[in-house]
Amino acid sequence: MPHSTTTSTAALLALGALLLSSCSPAGGSDSGSDGAEPGGEDVPVVLTTFTVLQDIAAEVGGDRVDVRSITPLGAEIHEYDPTPGDVRDAAEADLVLANGLGLEAWLEQFLDQSEASTVVVTDDIDPLPVTRLPGHPDDSTEMPINPHAWMSPQQGVKYVDGVEEALTDLSPQDAEVFAENADALREELEDLDAEARDRAEQLDDVHLVTCEGAFSYLAEDLDFGEHYLWPVNADDEGSPQQIEAQIRYVQDHDVPTVFCESTVNEAAQQQVAQDSGAELGEPLYVDSLSAEDGPVPSYLDLLRHDLELILDGADVEGSE
Repeated sequence: MPHSTTTSTAALLALGALLLSSCSPAGGSDSGSDGAEPGGEDVPVVLTTFTVLQDIAAEVGGDRVDVRSITPLGAEIHEYDPTPGDVRDAAEADLVLANGLGLEAWLEQFLDQSEASTVVVTDDIDPLPVTRLPGHPDDSTEMPINPHAWMSPQQGVKYVDGVEEALTDLSPQDAEVFAENADALREELEDLDAEARDRAEQLDDVHLVTCEGAFSYLAEDLDFGEHYLWPVNADDEGSPQQIEAQIRYVQDHDVPTVFCESTVNEAAQQQVAQDSGAELGEPLYVDSLSAEDGPVPSYLDLLRHDLELILDGADVEGSE
């Protein structure tokens, strides 16, 4: 289950007071504006911790649930600070869906303000640690669990399984609808996984170099080497030692393209690219979808976008 972080007592008391004083139903927070509209029907409210999970739940639930996200589009989820609007959403929620694996460090204290059932959708996933970088001392602190399992289409199928089960428990009368929607999403994920593996097999000695170590599951699927500046967002980001190690790795492995994620500052990776001679690719999306008119308005769009950039970046000659 996600671990908790220290939140100021005053902030928690303020949130609790707001929840207790809310006598009439409130509208969803801004982060939930992209969720399914119930169209006047009395459908269950499902609150997810981030927009990727919101989209998966909306795809599976269809119009039988009203799905909202606690974190808004473009937000950094690891150290998110829930707002009063989030607390109002929690008061309305019938179910909270969480990623777990340590992603939502703030979640346990937030859930103290809600009576909704909470389901962690990654319970059937075998967690991987953040990839240990070359030269990391063997006797050092154990590497943290990598929470970004959704970045693998193969693991994404298990997210769909977990969401389908949770929604079916919430609304058993809609089980057939959920099953049909989940089957369609699973099929698309399996097709995407097969396409990515086929293309990756045509490439030699690929190394995925990013800002955050968010790609351990995908790198394992595609048999890619992996290097990053910092293990998890909200850690120390872009220290001189991290930059120097990344430059050395890129040069040692002739990595043509390096990447950063959309929710973090890419300045450190810009320096890596400049000093190593690599190209800095377009931002990868990990912790958040984009707006509807952006490049990744859905979970499937996010995976397609990132896989295309990563594979094109590794296959420089083939993408020209």
